[in-house]
Parts: sequence; structure tokens; C-alpha cells
Amino acid sequence: MFTGIITDIGTIVAVDDSRGDKRFTIQTSFDMERVPLGASIACSGCCLTVVEKDADKFVVDVSAESLSKTILGEWQVGTHINLEQSLKLGDDLGGHMVSGHVDGVARLESLTPDGDSHRLVFSVPKEFSKLIAPKGSIALDGISLTVNEVEGNHFGVNIIPHTWNVTTMGGKRPGDVFNFEIDTIARYVARILAA
Repeated sequence: MFTGIITDIGTIVAVDDSRGDKRFTIQTSFDMERVPLGASIACSGCCLTVVEKDADKFVVDVSAESLSKTILGEWQVGTHINLEQSLKLGDDLGGHMVSGHVDGVARLESLTPDGDSHRLVFSVPKEFSKLIAPKGSIALDGISLTVNEVEGNHFGVNIIPHTWNVTTMGGKRPGDVFNFEIDTIARYVARILAA
């Protein structure tokens, strides 16, 4: 589990397409000596397993299923990604509970300065629109955010300067795509109501 509070921006330094699964090498400022092999790290919102590591890098394998549901297939050498290590017993829960199980891809439709902050409007596939609620939470590229408003399959969020500056959000433009994860409670409520 994760909180959606980004603690590092990593950089893709190698992409290996020669295997059955795609393999990424990610440079990080995390102390990799303290991260065991097999640990989970949220990489722009996707929970991925560390399969190799050295002092300032780690390697993850990504299956075809994950590539089909996320933006990971667009990553290339030089791509910057949001990173968060998984929670440990006793850690503060400063954000929202995030599983790292991405639901799909959201598109940034508009970006407007609003005081020192930025207002962003995203679209998601229509089947997810009923799972997004005003004042509910959503994770975008692993960043835990509160939904301001919802209209059809579009929703808006506000990005404060801190989040803008310490995540990859500040480099995004309309048309860019993001991994999104719906609030876990909304998923279960929708399933119960459908039954």
C-alpha cells in the first residue's frame, strides 16, 4: 500500500525490449541498500517489484497486461517518473490509501493557472465516470489528489505549488496522459450496487 505522497522523481536510464516482459532500469535517490529485492515501489502510480538493484538504481519487469492498462509503454530513456516506496507498519498515512493497481489512462484536457495553484481537467474512459465523485480521491501518476468537480467523464483537480514543484506534474501539458487509480472504496461500492 502507498499514500500517494511522492518522495522521489526517478529517471528511466535503460529500457530492455529483448525479453518476454519489458524491463526498465530506474535511477533514484532512494537508499537502495535499505530496499530489499522483491520490494514494491510505486512508479508513476504502478506498483512494481524490484528485481535487481545497485546503489542508485533499480530494475523492474512489466508484463503485457500492465503495459495494456498504463502509460508505461511510453516510457523511454530520459523519462522522469514519480516514485514512492511502500508503506511500513507504523508509517504516517498523510495522503489517501493507494494500492498501485492502475485502473487506466486519463488524458489532461486543460490546465489553467489559478492564483499560485493550477486547475487541471482530465478525461477518463466513460465506464469509470460513475466511480469518480466530488471531494473523493483519485491518484494520477501516483499523486493522491482530491477531486473538485465531475461532469460526465471529465473531472477537475487543483494542484498546489508544492505538488507542482516536487512531482512530474509541473512538466505536463494538455494532451499528456496519466496513470489513474480510482478510490478503492468507490470500486467496492460500485461492485456491491451492481450485484
